[in-house]
Amino acid sequence: MGHKLLWWLAGLITTAVLVMFAYFYLATTWSYSEGERAGYLQKFSYKGWVCKTYEGEIAMSTIPGSAPTIWRFTVRDKAVATQLQQHLGQPVTLHYKEHLGIPTSCYGETNYFVTRVLPR
Repeated sequence: MGHKLLWWLAGLITTAVLVMFAYFYLATTWSYSEGERAGYLQKFSYKGWVCKTYEGEIAMSTIPGSAPTIWRFTVRDKAVATQLQQHLGQPVTLHYKEHLGIPTSCYGETNYFVTRVLPR
């Protein structure tokens, strides 16, 4: 009886690990939405205690003279991060993918991951 319980427990743990890996994979590769946002790149940094990520924000304004809306984003690709650093303080259009349910902040502080930068 103890041998069967051990096999059942090993199967349960293996199943739980496989489900966890499948969840991580889907959350990081399958995007909920994608689109573009335009504004002035006002902040961009590389930060984190253990998991360092590129984080930034653009100021978006629909009507000149109105208070801008701040949009925060994360960048995974170092080449995109280098492009963004060159356009700090300038107007840009950012293509992004939104990933919901990211299980940890090691992937980034936001759900929005910028994949391409287009200077305006």
